[in-house]
Amino acid sequence: MADKRLFTPGPLTTSERVKRAMLRDLGSRDSAFIQVVREIRQELLKLGGVANGEYEAVLMQGSGTFGIESVVGTVVPPDGKLLVAINGAYGRRMAEMAERLGIETIRYTIPENQPIDPHEIANALSADAFISHVGVIHCETTTGLLNPVAEIGEAVRKAGRLLIVDAMSSFGGIEFDASCADYIVSSANKCIQGVPGFAFALARRVPFAATEGWSHSLSLDLHAQWRGLEKDGQFRFTPPTHALLAFREALAELADEGGVAARAARYARNRTILWEGLGTLGLEEYLPRELQSHIILSYRYPRHEAFRFEELYQRLSDRGLVIYPGKVSDADCFRIGCIGHLFEADFRELVAALGQVFDEMGVPVPAGGRA
Repeated sequence: MADKRLFTPGPLTTSERVKRAMLRDLGSRDSAFIQVVREIRQELLKLGGVANGEYEAVLMQGSGTFGIESVVGTVVPPDGKLLVAINGAYGRRMAEMAERLGIETIRYTIPENQPIDPHEIANALSADAFISHVGVIHCETTTGLLNPVAEIGEAVRKAGRLLIVDAMSSFGGIEFDASCADYIVSSANKCIQGVPGFAFALARRVPFAATEGWSHSLSLDLHAQWRGLEKDGQFRFTPPTHALLAFREALAELADEGGVAARAARYARNRTILWEGLGTLGLEEYLPRELQSHIILSYRYPRHEAFRFEELYQRLSDRGLVIYPGKVSDADCFRIGCIGHLFEADFRELVAALGQVFDEMGVPVPAGGRA
């Protein structure tokens, strides 16, 4: 049975090449596996443009959320305070995990259809000298909105504070300078097109080295993980060996495609097909185009009594095409990811299938009203 194609923000469709890389068993203490880990760490630093000795790449078992929690729970000092800039569900999640960990947290919240303003971050830092760290989402996967992390990073650095960037849905798929932040966090199963199993952080060495003993967790202690990797190349606890093998191959595949610029261009072409095709179907984008990334798009539900998202989802899934439910808090939306091992022909097929499904559901095309 053929795999369904995943028009989602991850887990996403992977190539046969990446899947085949997992058809091998390696021991976690085997020298060949330790070499795989070493190569991955080096390649991540190169990919982030920070292979100059100022940063460390640390791998952490678990989902991207595990990776974010490992960073937040490790690098904010006991007397520190975290300002989280929120314009979507993933910013709220970062704030919630900090609060659960007992970290003093300030929520700076704006509407989900607006980018974070670096000047407002600067003002907040000027007003509160006790804020030690700022957290922000680069590509807020709730909507697909891109926040200006370079400008935010400049404001944070001028104020003498440290910046944590959730680059879960952008690293490897959007060109940006990772040195804008002190901590960049992403996951194996996003734009690098690996499989789920681990997250990673690029950490500025000087502040990171001072965080020993601060972690609120044993297993998610990012500093201890780093020390273990530096000591003998091994994870402290059982590593996701097959996911790491797949990821090394995914990094090679990314390089063969032409690097981040080439992959970003492919994703942007996928987005253009959605813009044109779904526009013809009468669907309305949640965000204005100048705020949209080429990672994921949010579309408002058609305002028609025959429309049911669950039915839309199932009919597409029956055709082997999987989209994503919405997360926007103030509007009914669904999302379509532009990333993964998918190409223009796949997106043209999705657009055609959406038109067919709307017809089967009795939803007029172009969709008459909009939610």
